[in-house]
Amino acid sequence: MNITRDIQTPREFKQNASKLIKQVQETKQPVILTVNGKPAAVVQDVDSFQRLTGDREYWETVRALKRSLESVRNGEQLVPAEDVFNRITKKYGVSFE
Repeated sequence: MNITRDIQTPREFKQNASKLIKQVQETKQPVILTVNGKPAAVVQDVDSFQRLTGDREYWETVRALKRSLESVRNGEQLVPAEDVFNRITKKYGVSFE
């Protein structure tokens, strides 16, 4: 990260938005917007954002699976898959048929 290049005020960002967006796309480095000298927002390229979100979803799934395995090791019963699918269908209106 280049502090003078990658940290901007909203005013500086507004004045140079096109240039800074192009910079973010080329360098893959986010631009941090500050308010009163403190970080307030991050401008990031789409590919990096999607990678970050995908990573988060992956690790949330891993944590859920670890909790389930630990429950089984502790003798707890898992919820049958059919019940899970029924709950999802009821809550979100999604069908798995």
